[in-house]
Parts: sequence; C-alpha cells; structure tokens
Amino acid sequence: MTTSFDVRVWNISTYKGTRKTTYYARWAVAGNRFKKPFSTKKLAESFRSKLLAAAREGVAFDVESGVPVTMLQTTKSKTPWFDFACAYVDMKWPDASPGHRRAIADALVPITVALLQKSSATDAKTLRKTLRQAFNVNTRPPAAETRSIARASRAVSDLAKPDTLRGLLSAIDKKLDGTRAAQDTIRLRRITLGNALDFAVERKLLDQNPLRDVKVTKVKAAIHEVDRRAVANPMQARTLLSAVEEVDQRLVAFFGLMYFAALRPEEAANLGKANLALPPEGWGEIHLESAAPEIGAEWTDSRARSETRGLKHRQPGTGRIVPCSAELTAILHTHLDTQGTAADGRLFRGARDGGRLSSTVYGRAWARAREVAFTPEVARTPLAKRPYDLRHAAVSTWLNAGVEATRVAEWAGHSVAVLLRVYAKCLDGGEQAARAKVQQAMSGF
Repeated sequence: MTTSFDVRVWNISTYKGTRKTTYYARWAVAGNRFKKPFSTKKLAESFRSKLLAAAREGVAFDVESGVPVTMLQTTKSKTPWFDFACAYVDMKWPDASPGHRRAIADALVPITVALLQKSSATDAKTLRKTLRQAFNVNTRPPAAETRSIARASRAVSDLAKPDTLRGLLSAIDKKLDGTRAAQDTIRLRRITLGNALDFAVERKLLDQNPLRDVKVTKVKAAIHEVDRRAVANPMQARTLLSAVEEVDQRLVAFFGLMYFAALRPEEAANLGKANLALPPEGWGEIHLESAAPEIGAEWTDSRARSETRGLKHRQPGTGRIVPCSAELTAILHTHLDTQGTAADGRLFRGARDGGRLSSTVYGRAWARAREVAFTPEVARTPLAKRPYDLRHAAVSTWLNAGVEATRVAEWAGHSVAVLLRVYAKCLDGGEQAARAKVQQAMSGF
C-alpha cells in the first residue's frame, strides 16, 4: 500500500438533478483527485470533517483509495461478506457468460451460508433462494430485504484468521445432508472463493489472499469418461432415428446432426441453412460458427433463455468445419424440403412461436423414441439415455474407424488430450484380441 501526506480537501460541491440533489465531498491525495456522493449536505460535511481531522493529525492517506489509513482499517473490519459478495458478482457479471454467472452464484450461496454468524429468521430453503437472487444482477432484491443477511454475515477481514478460513473450507466441502459434495463441486466452490479473495485484496479488504497460507488437500478435476454402455452402435442409432421419425419428423435431422456429425445440442439448435454446404448427394460440409446454450432467462443480458455465443473451446469468431456424410446430406435435404427453415434461416424452431428449439421439446421426443425403439428391459439401461449420447456415439465411431485423434478432435471441437481421456473406454484397442490371447494361454496351447 502506497501512502502520502500530500492531502488537499475542497468545499462540498452540489449537483441538482431532475429528481434529487447530490452533495459531493472532494479531495486529492498526492495529486490524485477523489469525490464521494452523499444524499444530504450534512453527511457530506461530516465526511469532509473526518478527512480534515485526519490530515491535521498527520495520518497517512492511501494513495489508491484516497482515504486515511485509519478509515481504511475500519472499512476492512466492518465490510460484511454478503455485501462484498454482491460487489464481486457485479464486477464479474459484464464479462461472464450466462452459464458462468450461474456457476458463480451456485458457489457463492453455500460460501455465504457458512459465513453467517447467526441463523436467519427465514428457513434454510428461503435463505438460499434469496441469496441466489441476490447474486444475480437481474433479480437482486432491494437492500431492505437483504439487510438482515448483511448484518448476520461475518466480516471479510475475518477470513484472514486461519481457524475461520478452515471452518469455511470444511463447510463448503459438504452437501446439505452433511455428506461430502462431488469432487467437481468442491473444486468450483474453492476456485470461486479464491477468486473472490483476490478481489478482496484488490479492494483493500485483505492484505493478502489467506488461501495461500492454508494447506488443504488439493481437489483435482474429475475425469468424466464416457460410459461405454451408453454408446449406441450404428444399427441401434439408426433404429432410434427411425423411431424419431414416428414420434416427431421435425427432429430427425436434429438428432441426425448429433449422431452423424457429433454436434452438441446447442450447436445443432443454432444451425442455419447458410452453414450448410451440401451437394445434391454425397459428402458435404457443415460450417459451424456459433452456438446457443440454453439457460435460464434471468442469467442473460437479453432476458431470453438462450443467447448466441461462440463455439465451445474456440476463440470468439473462430468456427470449425465438420464433414457431412452422404446419409446425413440426404436427411438434411429431406428436412429442408419438408420442414423449411425459421424466418432467420435456422433449421429448427419451436412449434408454437417459431423461436428457439427447447431442450424440453427434444428431450421429450427422445424419451418417446427410446420407448418405441427399445424393449422395456433395454429402455431401462443407460443405452442412448440422453440425446447427448448420440454425440458420444459419433466420436466413438470415428475413433474406432481409425480416424486419427487430431482430426477427430478438430471435427468434434475438443482438444486431443480431452478427447482421448473422455473416450478412453470407448476405444476397442484390441480388447477382443487380447482376451483371445489370454484364453489361448489358459487353455494350455
């Protein structure tokens, strides 16, 4: 922290707006000018008097924030975690995707609950709902409704105490029932906490990030490998697509894109006719440029349930080209001939309003198609349980066909490392040949 005794304090300035009058305390530290707004002249004069008194008594002023170090220490000791967490959300919100915004709120809720010094008057469910609304710029309740939460919150400065921080880390590692949370959940909560504490250092509420001084067991990202039992073989996949045709012809091409081209649902839902380079028959190309992940409208700037964004794992404006097999080319031509496109050229649209294709709509259609295609016994297995399993089936088929991993990764929009890790169990890799060798050895010949 850089301090200075070079302080100048000016008279209160007044700004008369159309609705209210604002009074500004104005001062400078080492040539850096500052001003702070107040709703009444009396409050502004009181703050100005504190600045003058500190300057006369020889108190050093912080050059960055402009306040006396004694006042800065008071701010450190009194800032409630809840108020600080709301400020952290406000800082992250403009540059975060809707999904990232929701993930930050999901992590901040248990962190904040653990930092309440006394139980709230409301029940735990209502408290968590209120916190989730508060950690959303679009739905934040008025300050009067959350004042009791702020009063019950521990100060941010308390986290500099090792015992307090260890207690918090122990609390956020658990679910509501007291059992240990999933590995990825713990990791994301700790990452959010660490980033928030870095922001607290930036705001001069902490001298340093205390997480760096507390030794805890590291939580690595869980490796989510594809369940081989969920991957449909070519015959099973085509049987399912035939069943989709019986259930809802509008969605055959949608699921076909996921199986034959390994598109993610949000990529297929946002695909337009302009993205297709299709010959009358044979292999074509799909030029992907964007996706529209579906998320709650309260997390988006447009207040729509999905917003068009760049492709996953790609820099904004960077697309990728996916080959379109002859079979998929025929399916897409049929779709264009029979279903047409939305007004903006999208291949798929909502049945009622022509808007975005909802995950609820294609999810229900897929569930019905499985019931049509499979016996009750097979339907109860993980086989192609989710539409996303069609993408897994496509990538697995490409790998087992001998296509080099770098090319498959490019087509699917993965890194090679993630591709091989996620699909490790779906690769044949000579499993049957290895078992035959073992059998031969055990037979004694």
